[in-house]
Amino acid sequence: MPTDAATTASPSVEPPTGPSAVPDSRGLNLYRADPDLRAVLGLYLPEALVARLEPQLDRLGALAGGALDELADVADHNPPVLVERTRRGEDEQRLDKHPAYLEMERLAFSEFGIAALSHRAGVFGWPAPMPPAAKYALVFLFVQAEFGLMCPVSMTDSLTRTLRKFGDPALVARYLPALTSQDLDLLHQGAMFMTEQGAGSDVGATTVIARPDGSAGWRLFGDKWFCSNPDADLAMVLARPEGASGGLGGVSLFLLPRRLPDGAPNRYRIMRLKDKLGTRSMASGEIRLEGANAWMVGEPGAGFRQMADMVNNSRLSNGVRAAGLMRRAAFEALHVATHRVAFGRRLIDMPLMRRQLVKLLLPAEQARAMVFQTADALRRADEGVASAYALVRILTPLIKFRACRDARKVTGDAMEVRGGCGYIEEWPEPRLVRDAHLGSIWEGTSNIVALDVLRAARREGSLEALEAHLAEPAAELGANVAPGFEAAFARTFRFARAALAPGGEVRARQAASALYHVTTAAALAWEAERTGLAHRAALARLVVRHRLLARDPLAEDGADDDLDIVLDHASAAIANAAG
Repeated sequence: MPTDAATTASPSVEPPTGPSAVPDSRGLNLYRADPDLRAVLGLYLPEALVARLEPQLDRLGALAGGALDELADVADHNPPVLVERTRRGEDEQRLDKHPAYLEMERLAFSEFGIAALSHRAGVFGWPAPMPPAAKYALVFLFVQAEFGLMCPVSMTDSLTRTLRKFGDPALVARYLPALTSQDLDLLHQGAMFMTEQGAGSDVGATTVIARPDGSAGWRLFGDKWFCSNPDADLAMVLARPEGASGGLGGVSLFLLPRRLPDGAPNRYRIMRLKDKLGTRSMASGEIRLEGANAWMVGEPGAGFRQMADMVNNSRLSNGVRAAGLMRRAAFEALHVATHRVAFGRRLIDMPLMRRQLVKLLLPAEQARAMVFQTADALRRADEGVASAYALVRILTPLIKFRACRDARKVTGDAMEVRGGCGYIEEWPEPRLVRDAHLGSIWEGTSNIVALDVLRAARREGSLEALEAHLAEPAAELGANVAPGFEAAFARTFRFARAALAPGGEVRARQAASALYHVTTAAALAWEAERTGLAHRAALARLVVRHRLLARDPLAEDGADDDLDIVLDHASAAIANAAG
């Protein structure tokens, strides 16, 4: 890393004037600005599939840096409106959505088929359903422009997965074509109505009641407190059959249609829409169930276990979205630092700024590595590999816990790099900051998710599965990349096992963070070994030194070659994209 003296001695840069002095990335292709995405995908997907996806990723990258970003900004400033009655006084609940949001729906559900491609053949002409890594590559790019819509996309995808896994075959046959359609006139979007005023993460406190209606169906009564995509065509709902026991064992899962088979509206109402800090483009509301018709999904009393499958899939999607937000925030900061001139120097040539930029890039790249590690484990679990399920069960809460928390800091710090403009709504940073805060809340707050890491270790043997999964790359990393890692690896797993002892749950957050860091360090080193990308090995070393090994906070920092390796690669990618 350049010293202060060396940097001061560098030639003075003539600052641009007027509008050209304000760096603006609008119009750049976010896929071409991120060559690591193509390189990493080649490790997790067959080369033929990567070749099929690449034109779509390139097109989506152009949209995310241009037209899609503009649509997202308009939709963010024009949120949906709940319309309760017609002008003649008829009850007619509907959401009026801005045309910008409707166009984004067309792109996500129809043009790119993000909710469909894991469930059926034919998307982009591919002859089979695609593995999770393909879907999450598209989400990773899309969310760099628009976060809110990815919630309905994720819930549609997750509802389809849960229905296929647990639903009656007749119910699956009835709704699967609509859930996976790319025709917006036929598409059925999905939602998940779980939260109640007294039953958020405490699902056992669910009070919504289900009563048999004399046929194969049920009637649902009660209120749900936080329902995103509340006008979805289908929703998974947790309810307690009348007479069932209290607690988790009495809760069952139900499929709730927005409209009945004869086209009549079902018996539930959207009471109001939430006025939210972020995800303003996408509606969230309160639902009152007034004897709504629904079908039970799976076995009575198994609702929490079955809904957990949908929640875990949504948690992974949360981690992907957090990774996408961090990537966009880091990209914007790099673009500003590369093109902004102050005191005769580009910001990126200033030592303190260089350190700050790497602090944005490091958690963003950790999250990216974790996304594809988890997606690949999910693929193997769905293919029936016995050890993979235990691995998914711990990787999913790990990425939800750590990446979503990191996104809050990364987006905030990236706002500071742009300076005063970063605080202005015309620029992307305010939306990134607002949206990042939701990741740590929905699908379980940080404490709940950290405890789920311990639950996975106890019930599924997930700690042993993770340790075995990381053993080979950990040995490589300790021997060839970062001395001291093997000791940190062993210490992390000892600490995590201690957290499983009675009274150890107070260590759950520390254990989750440490497990995330050893996993991402090993994953980055594994990717570096197989791609030949030196900067990913440098990232692995930085994770080890700055996240796992003890450091004196007052020790003098000297030159750090790894910082330069990482930043030089990132800034070159920005320059190439602009060129």
